Amino acid sequence: MKIRYDPSGDILYIEISPGEATETVELDHDLLVDYDKNGNIVGIEIWRAREILLGEMFKRIKELGIEFKTAEVEG
Repeated sequence: MKIRYDPSGDILYIEISPGEATETVELDHDLLVDYDKNGNIVGIEIWRAREILLGEMFKRIKELGIEFKTAEVEG
């Protein structure tokens, strides 16, 4: 498995297997899955990765009841 991130586009790509993608299915507006000719998942592409992944992390932290404080940044 390989993970690539494009910070300029905020796109995360998780390569599941090194095969060639022959079909891409959009599961959600920002979530696409690549399949090979045999229907196996080749990769997963997440657009707006920072927003989506951080949002899910904070949601899960809140569900677990974990409290955290944000640090003040000096400027």
